[in-house]
Amino acid sequence: MFLETNDEIIAIELKSVKPNSGEMRGEKQKILEGKAALYRHYPGKDIKFYIGFPFDPTTDPNDPTSYDKVRFTASIINMDKYFDHREVLLASELWDYLSGDTSTMEQILSIINSIATPTFMADFAFLCDNSNRNIDKQRYRQLLEKWHLASELEVLDNQEAILEKIGTNKRLQKVYYKSMFYSNKSYNKERALTLMSLL
Repeated sequence: MFLETNDEIIAIELKSVKPNSGEMRGEKQKILEGKAALYRHYPGKDIKFYIGFPFDPTTDPNDPTSYDKVRFTASIINMDKYFDHREVLLASELWDYLSGDTSTMEQILSIINSIATPTFMADFAFLCDNSNRNIDKQRYRQLLEKWHLASELEVLDNQEAILEKIGTNKRLQKVYYKSMFYSNKSYNKERALTLMSLL
C-alpha cells in the first residue's frame, strides 16, 4: 500500500498473520530496498515503511480488535530479529493508522457482522435486482442503510433529479439501469459516481 502526503511517503507491506517460515529476512530486505528507492524518488519527503498485519491471532478471540505486539512478533520465526516493533502495524493499530480515525477495526467488524447474516444471499439478490428500488423502496432503503451503501442511498434519494438529467441519453440510461454490483459480486462504484456527478 502506498500513501503520499505533502511531506511524507508511507508504504505498508500487508501480510498474512501466518507468514511462511523464514520469510521475515526477505521481507526486511524488500522493505529496505523499497525505502532506498523511495528516498531516491522523493528526496524531500520523510519515508515511512511498515509491515502490516490485519489482526492478531494470538489475542483473546472474544476481543478480536485487541493485539499484543510483543507476543505476536515473538510467534513469528525471526520477526523480532529483523523488525523493530515501531515498524509493525498490527490489528486495530493498522486500521486506525490507515483511516486516520479511532475504532476503525471495530467499525469494519460491525459492518461485516450486520451484513453477514443468514439472509445475506437473499438480501444480495434483492439489491442486485434494480426493479426492487421502485417495487419495494422501503426494504431497498433499509438494506442500503444496513449495508452502509451511502452512495446508493444518495442515488436513491435523488432518483428523480438523476432521471431528469439523464433524459434520452442512452449511455446514461444504461448506467442507471445497471446493477450496483458487477457479475463477480464486487461493488460497481463507477456507476454510483457517474450518477452522482449528474447532481
